[in-house]
Amino acid sequence: MTASPDLGTPHLTSPAPGAARPSASDPGAAHPASPDLLRSVFRRHAAGVAVITARGEAGPVGFTATSLTSVSAEPPMLSFGVSTGASSWPALSRTDHVGVHILGEHQQELAATFARSGADRFGAPTAWSEGAEGVPVLDGVLAWLVCRVVARVPAGDHRIVVAEVVLGDPAGHGRPLLYYQGRFSGLRD
Repeated sequence: MTASPDLGTPHLTSPAPGAARPSASDPGAAHPASPDLLRSVFRRHAAGVAVITARGEAGPVGFTATSLTSVSAEPPMLSFGVSTGASSWPALSRTDHVGVHILGEHQQELAATFARSGADRFGAPTAWSEGAEGVPVLDGVLAWLVCRVVARVPAGDHRIVVAEVVLGDPAGHGRPLLYYQGRFSGLRD
C-alpha cells in the first residue's frame, strides 16, 4: 500500500458503549470486497515506512513503501509490493539490485517526497550516495539493505518483488516512522 488520501471510503465504526458488537459472521456488518474496503481496513493497520531505491537508465528511482516484509532468514530475503503504474516500476522491472531503507520518525518529509508523484526525489534536500551494485543509498535512515532481486510475482495491479539481502547497516539512530490512518507518525509510549 502506498500513501494516499481518504477518497470517501466507507468508514467502519465501533458500536456505542453497551451496544452489541457485530460478529464477523454477521452478514449485515460485512462489506463486499472492493478497493475501498481494502484501503479502509489497511488504514487501521499501522505499518513501518521504507523507501525502496534502484538505479534506472535515466538516473536513480525510488518510492515510499509500507508493504515491506521479512520472508526468510536462511537465506535472508524480503519482499515488497510495487504498482505497475508507479513511475519507478520500469526501472524496478529490469534492475538486478534494490536498496531498502527503514525510515525514522524524523524523516516524515523524506517519506512524503518519495510518495509524491512527480517529485524530484533525489534532489536537495535528499542526501544519498551510490552504494554497492550502483544502488542509491539514503543517508540518515534507521537501517538500510542492498538486495539482489530474485523474483517479481504478479499480484493484480502490483508486483511482489522478492529480494535476497547482499549487505546492509542496521546501526542508525532514532525511532521508526509509521504510516497509520493516512498519515505519517511516530511511536507513542
